[in-house]
Amino acid sequence: MIDSFEDFCYFLSMKRYFLPLLLILLFPCENSYGFELTGLKPVDPYGIFSTFSAESVSKGKAAFSTGAEVLIDPDFYRFVFKAAYGVTDNVELSMTIPYDFGSDTKDGFEDIALGFKHRFFEEGKYGPSLAYILNASIPSGQGDLTTDGSFGIGLIVSKRVGPINGHLNFIYENPGDGKLDDEISFLAGLDFAAAHNFKILAELYCKTSHISGKVDTLEGRIGYRIKTTDSIYTTFGAGFDLKNRSPETRIMFSVTFLSPSEKQKIKKIYEEE
Repeated sequence: MIDSFEDFCYFLSMKRYFLPLLLILLFPCENSYGFELTGLKPVDPYGIFSTFSAESVSKGKAAFSTGAEVLIDPDFYRFVFKAAYGVTDNVELSMTIPYDFGSDTKDGFEDIALGFKHRFFEEGKYGPSLAYILNASIPSGQGDLTTDGSFGIGLIVSKRVGPINGHLNFIYENPGDGKLDDEISFLAGLDFAAAHNFKILAELYCKTSHISGKVDTLEGRIGYRIKTTDSIYTTFGAGFDLKNRSPETRIMFSVTFLSPSEKQKIKKIYEEE
């Protein structure tokens, strides 16, 4: 317990130096605006809000998530359905289906995103676990809700230090519409195990715009995840704009259902008297 507390204090002391430096590098970029599309997102608990973990769904198991986002300024709503399936213990297939309504743009589905994640390096005592992710989107949206499909590739780095799980993502995406710029995303997320069934979540989300090619999204997010049962997770969070762009605030909520794990049969041994 003492070692875990010391690790947490060390992380907080490092964060004081790392985050200001990162924000200084990002803030000087000029503002640019474009409608934000959802893209591929992780299924809880195998990630934070948008940050992927190198961990994946176990072989033969599946996870399904349904959630909603309330975005403020501009005001609109987004429903998100996510699914993931473990092909092996280190290979995962995933899908994200977003639906927007209540915005100035046309209500409807965004592009449906598909993903392939492979963890190729396991975490060691000092080294992190590493995975790569391939993603592609089907041009199912219309107007501002589509980029005419896309494809991308990313690197995922995950490491546990005491009660803290940290994750870094670097993702590149190329839109199908040749008039749009490529997108580059940097995500940093962590979860802190405050209790055996309760985790505190934090995330920094940075993404360039497919309209201008400059940093358009810089958002800090915080929330929590509750392990309601062995196969159900409930996640709540809020995101706040760290750059003069929209949306200024978002509220996120999701419920995830996992395939029930097989219960080990306990054999009782009776001694003859």
